[in-house]
Amino acid sequence: MKISENGISWDFGDRGKIAIFIDGNNLFHAARFHNVDIDYNKLLRVLLGNGRLLRAFFYTGVDAGAERQQGFLLWMSRNGFRVVQKELKTFYDGTRKANLDVEIAVDMVNLAGKYDTAVLVSGDEDFVYAVNAVAYKGCRVEVAGFRSNTAPRLIDAADYFIDLGEIVDLIRKDSSSERNGVPSQVMPDSNRASEEEKHSEEKDKIFEKSETSSDFSVS
Repeated sequence: MKISENGISWDFGDRGKIAIFIDGNNLFHAARFHNVDIDYNKLLRVLLGNGRLLRAFFYTGVDAGAERQQGFLLWMSRNGFRVVQKELKTFYDGTRKANLDVEIAVDMVNLAGKYDTAVLVSGDEDFVYAVNAVAYKGCRVEVAGFRSNTAPRLIDAADYFIDLGEIVDLIRKDSSSERNGVPSQVMPDSNRASEEEKHSEEKDKIFEKSETSSDFSVS
């Protein structure tokens, strides 16, 4: 990839019709590790390069009660992304997860032939088989991610690796992002944590009031 004053051009020729598959949870944690707040408008333009967009998919777990996350996903769906979501499941140890690896892999394979190039945004090694399956169908497969958070086997399976760490200034939020109303990605776990803290504070206040009232009660 070449970066110039006119934007981004690719070293290889016409990439044809492009489908982008973003593992939202994986990208969120990788970006947070590198202290990067991603502007998804910019990310989409960078990943598209000089190609023609077929579809950009964004996969994420959701908490129906998390209003901030729902607002972010609504913005995504109105700005060029097809949002694929799955309700979080609560496991016996209290963790809450939604695994969309199967949905991503199935969409990549089923759509192969309708696109010329697939861009997978994830660092998860579990996608190696899907990447190979798409390649065997004659499609080009690129993987985008932060190198230190991307499995080496996934990088090796791809036809090309786009290191987001090398172009971070082209995809991070800045003052223009704020003016354009680009929101920050919100994960359901962070929402739930903040909501639980809020409820806990409210309970503490109620408890304090009840204790104060009991101090003045007449026996």
